Amino acid sequence: MRKMKTIDLVYAGMFAALMAVGANIAQFLVVGGVPITLQTFFAILAGLLLGSRLGSISMIVYTLVGLAGAPVFAQFTGGPGVLFKPTFGFILSYILVAYVAGKIVESKSRPTVITFIIASFTAFILNYVLGTNYMYYAYKFWADAPEGFTYGMAWLWMLAPLPKDILLSIVAALISPRIYAAVSKTSKRPQVA
Repeated sequence: MRKMKTIDLVYAGMFAALMAVGANIAQFLVVGGVPITLQTFFAILAGLLLGSRLGSISMIVYTLVGLAGAPVFAQFTGGPGVLFKPTFGFILSYILVAYVAGKIVESKSRPTVITFIIASFTAFILNYVLGTNYMYYAYKFWADAPEGFTYGMAWLWMLAPLPKDILLSIVAALISPRIYAAVSKTSKRPQVA
């Protein structure tokens, strides 16, 4: 297991902070109990740029800071009570999103733009599947579900942030190779093809 360097801690802290900003940049926009945020974008970027290990560590740090009580989650919430909110599945998914995006990029000795696009969209889909299913089951089993709530309704709520998240997944995939290449020059990571 590779030791963490000071720069790794800085990168992890930076992405944890970006997640907090992304959670609340549009904190007044909520559709069906789902806040419209930039968190998916930053979680994908963390994986693409930091790799599976450090990207997921940065998302774990973000999650733990929020659970400890810092108001870093959407709508400036935090604390252990967030565990019981229907949207907590999205927060948990960010850890896996960063890990999977990073793993896909790391799987190539010389990642290409196509690699970054595949990684970005795989992570984006994972975020929606995990988060939406968690939300559905949370509403069914412990949260107060709206009248007539169905599985289809949970997915309909996700249509509002969908165009934004598709666009930002494309942006993440297209800007990442250049940033990755710049960071790779100073580290032992493979160069972009």
